[in-house]
Amino acid sequence: MNVLLQIEAILFTTEHAVNMEDMFNAFAANDQEVSEEEILDCLKELKAKFVGKDFAFELVKSGGGYQFLSKADYHEWISKFLHQKANKKLSSAAMETLSIIAYKEPVTKSEIEQIRGVNADYTVHKLLEKELISIAGKADSPGKPVLYTVSPYFLDYFGINSTEELPQLKEIMPQEENVLGKGE
Repeated sequence: MNVLLQIEAILFTTEHAVNMEDMFNAFAANDQEVSEEEILDCLKELKAKFVGKDFAFELVKSGGGYQFLSKADYHEWISKFLHQKANKKLSSAAMETLSIIAYKEPVTKSEIEQIRGVNADYTVHKLLEKELISIAGKADSPGKPVLYTVSPYFLDYFGINSTEELPQLKEIMPQEENVLGKGE
């Protein structure tokens, strides 16, 4: 079988970004040995193939993997077709909590509550439900509180590959307002 077409088929059938490990596992499950270089060459070829105006989608690296996404020119049209907003909105409480987790990860719920000044039970629960955050383990502090971190889906949702791609706090907040304790 043609490796390029196999990778293209995998990417067309998934809803989320496919990372290199998943691709290797797909080939291994079918008793095929493929090198990382061969996969990267195929991804490069696929990216070039779908760049033109003949396609309404493109190959994008996002969330630590690769996936086919509609081109930006079609987002509004698709959104109207699906009767949905282009971006699902998160409440301001969810966005605040998510920001704290993204910038301070791993972080405990009590640290989130200390920064926000309100109980975070409901918001953390909803973010876990939406798979935007995940449990990263337990802290070594008394009571062994749960540590939260952003999930691969968070990265995919916001179109980034790591939290290092987030804006630096000093770029978006004056020094005296920086409550997260970074960039000071």
